[in-house]
Amino acid sequence: MLFRFTGQLSFGQFAVRTLIVVAYAVIFAPVVMIVVTSFFAQEIVSFPPPGLSLKWYANALSKPEFLRGLVTSFQVALLATAIGVPLGTAAALAIVRGEFRGRQALSSFLLAPLAVPGVVAGSGLYMFYVLAEDLLDRDIKATTEGLVAAHTLLAIPWTVRLVVASLQGLDRAAEEAAANLGASPFTVFRRITLPMMRSGIVAAAMFSFIQSFENLDLSMLLVGPGRITLPVAMLNYLEFRIDPTLAAVATVQIALVGLLMVVTDRFVKLSRVV
Repeated sequence: MLFRFTGQLSFGQFAVRTLIVVAYAVIFAPVVMIVVTSFFAQEIVSFPPPGLSLKWYANALSKPEFLRGLVTSFQVALLATAIGVPLGTAAALAIVRGEFRGRQALSSFLLAPLAVPGVVAGSGLYMFYVLAEDLLDRDIKATTEGLVAAHTLLAIPWTVRLVVASLQGLDRAAEEAAANLGASPFTVFRRITLPMMRSGIVAAAMFSFIQSFENLDLSMLLVGPGRITLPVAMLNYLEFRIDPTLAAVATVQIALVGLLMVVTDRFVKLSRVV
């Protein structure tokens, strides 16, 4: 016999929905706490707060390291996305549509960075940069170029993963029809295949940008003086002060990422790709 709640939900359905609500609460509780804390008037966080204020946002704006970090993070994320997404898209197209030995091995190789901890990857890249500097006699580590190259390695696996998923769900009937009507392979790709891949490419660009923009564990080993990213600037601030200024900066990050996801979902339904 099934137990009924509100006359419609069974006990099992009620339990499942309760677990879903609890899961969402656990996921979003830290985000909500950060946003709420950024408006506390006092420096030492306590509940209930004696008042609300925007002074921590003003304090964050007055810190030049946060502004420089924000600009650097935008630059690195944009460049890494602009480089990594085309490379990852080409690789995904070769994996799905190519006919050659080792396709699965290539796919596993390109997706491998997703399984490597960021600190381990950053340490490996740092040692590689040191060896490369000795061979090339030029600075690589602690440079914007070196940081962009490292973040490109974050963009490529995400692009391969999402574009491969997008390509595997495509119907090739339109491509075959265009080819039968005399269209060249390039024309078929440009006018048929590429538009059908748009959702995967846009989603890959969004995730690549977010991964680069918010990356800390990889970046903190490769940044240099005057070229720190926003997450590294926040970590440096935490070494000397503990106040809601970091919550204010984190709230701005959350708002920027949330806006990016909303705009992206407006043009491409992320639920169809991710």
